[in-house]
Amino acid sequence: MSPIFRKSLVGVGILALAIAASVGVYGRIRASQGEQGAEDELSGGPRPRTSASGSFRTDVAIPVKGVPAVRQPLVVSVTAAGQAEGWKKTVVVAQVAGRVASLPLHENDAVGAGQLLAGIDAAEYGLAVEEAQANLRQAQAAYREATLLDEEIADPRVRADRAAFARSKTGVDAAEVRLRKAQLDLSRTRIAAPFAGRVASLKVVPGQWVRAGDELMTIVALDPIKVEVQVLESEVGFLAPGRRARVSFAAFPQPFAGTVQTINPVVDGGTRTARVTVIVPNPGGRILPGMYARVALEAQRFDDRVLVPRSAILERDRRTMLFVFEPGSGGDDSGLAKWRYVTTGLQNDSLVEIVANTETDSVKPGEVVLTEGHYTLIHDARIRLVQALADSAGGDAPQP
Repeated sequence: MSPIFRKSLVGVGILALAIAASVGVYGRIRASQGEQGAEDELSGGPRPRTSASGSFRTDVAIPVKGVPAVRQPLVVSVTAAGQAEGWKKTVVVAQVAGRVASLPLHENDAVGAGQLLAGIDAAEYGLAVEEAQANLRQAQAAYREATLLDEEIADPRVRADRAAFARSKTGVDAAEVRLRKAQLDLSRTRIAAPFAGRVASLKVVPGQWVRAGDELMTIVALDPIKVEVQVLESEVGFLAPGRRARVSFAAFPQPFAGTVQTINPVVDGGTRTARVTVIVPNPGGRILPGMYARVALEAQRFDDRVLVPRSAILERDRRTMLFVFEPGSGGDDSGLAKWRYVTTGLQNDSLVEIVANTETDSVKPGEVVLTEGHYTLIHDARIRLVQALADSAGGDAPQP
């Protein structure tokens, strides 16, 4: 047998094996399709396939979080940005010139009303008081000498006129004024806190020479703290003093509760806004002046609304929907996720109103709506309610 003929036989054999393998694979595919078709006929048609149905095992209860829908007033807020400021703030300045003799405080130290902040060297001012006292005594002696025989004058009006003339001529009046001025300057060498607060922006050191009017430090009261925000003229009409406010700071994870104290009745012509002052209790002094704040002001109140958290609302196929928890027969926290299309109404930063509509479903107060772990669920998916997804048992909680 020639080599060429042998090579031809080998090629024919390989081709035959390839054809047989293809026929076997095709037969298995047809058999599988036939089995699937039989199942579809028994179940009443082909089963739907969705991207969500293949994202998890449907026979395992998916851990989710949920909260009951509620019927309560919905408060719509006006939001604005502002900056924290001390409720009271004053710059302390020197009222007399001299050397800083004492400075017992540091920045951020707490002080009470009337507490010593700084002391100016009082030696020179003490001498000025003594000198004024001596001058007054000298003037008083001259006055007594000038009015020595005035007691013999019968007319009291004449005696009063002579006494006034003598006080002026002998310098008693001027000496008394100079003494009061010297005593005032002496008292000003002791600089006291005008109100309780904290020391800020200290400008001097002990031994430093200061002049009258030089800035020494700032005293700021931190409790309460105030936040001033600019509200648009179209929204300021919904506000009122005494309304509640929620104030958030970047430095703290939780917001603070505040109260609208005043609303400026004048709208700024350039910005078309009005100033609104919010007071926030700050007993621990955690909020510091200058901190950036986001403020939500209680503006409008709508009573008797069915509300769910904003996190419960999803969008599928361009329609708004949510999942409601249907408890199982076991009486535990396991059950099914029921898909419902809903119509939403008013909303604020955290809650959404569910509005009755003949073309969509509704939610009753008390029904549990899913708020976490529900993004990939399908209708009738098995679920179980947990307090925290990260702590759910079994390790099947969604990972961040």
